[in-house]
Amino acid sequence: MKERPILFSAAMVRALLAGTKTQTRRVVKPHRRDDAFVLLDHGGGWWPYRSEDGERPIVDNMEYALACPYGKRGDRLWVKETWAQPAGLDPEFTVYRADYPACVPAGFNNLPAADEIKWKSSLFMPRAACRILLEVVSVRVERLNDCSEADARAEGTPGHGSIPGHEHSATSLEHYRHIWESINGAGSWDRNPWVWVVEFRRAQ
Repeated sequence: MKERPILFSAAMVRALLAGTKTQTRRVVKPHRRDDAFVLLDHGGGWWPYRSEDGERPIVDNMEYALACPYGKRGDRLWVKETWAQPAGLDPEFTVYRADYPACVPAGFNNLPAADEIKWKSSLFMPRAACRILLEVVSVRVERLNDCSEADARAEGTPGHGSIPGHEHSATSLEHYRHIWESINGAGSWDRNPWVWVVEFRRAQ
C-alpha cells in the first residue's frame, strides 16, 4: 500500500466531509502516442490501444505503459486543502478554510474571523496537517463525456439547482460540467479528454 497526496477545492472538501463525494476525475497527462483510442489495464500499467477489443496494441514495450498517478486499489490518498495555524491558538492546531470555524473543537473561544486568518495554499500542506484520508476502491480510464448522471452525483455535485447560464434547474451532470469548466477553462468539457476515474472511500 502506498500513500499519495491529492488536492481538492474547498467545495469538494465539504462534499468529502458530507460523504457525498466518492469519485474524482483527473486528466490523463499527454502520452507520447497520441493515436491511442482507449487505455486498457492489463497489469503493470495502462496500455494504449487503437480499439476497445484490446486486440491491437499500439506498443508492446513497458516503457509506454502509463501508471496511474493516483495509485491502485488499496492505496491511499491524503487530501491537501487550504489550511492555517492561526496566531492565538495552539501553534500545533490546524484549521481548514473549507469549513472554518466548524472544524474548531468546542472549547476554543475568541476565534479570529476567517478573513483575518492568513490561509496557506493547499500546495504547501504537510502530511502531518492532513485530516482526510481516502482509500482507493477502483481506478479506470474513460473519456470525460462518459460521465453519467450517477457518476456526477458521486463527484459530489448537487442533484438540482441553479447555475450561471442555465434557465432551468440544472442536473447533477450539468453542475459537474460547470464545475469542470470553472477549473479547466471554457471549452474544456467539449474537448472530452481521457481522464483517470478514481473511486474511493473515507479511511479517516
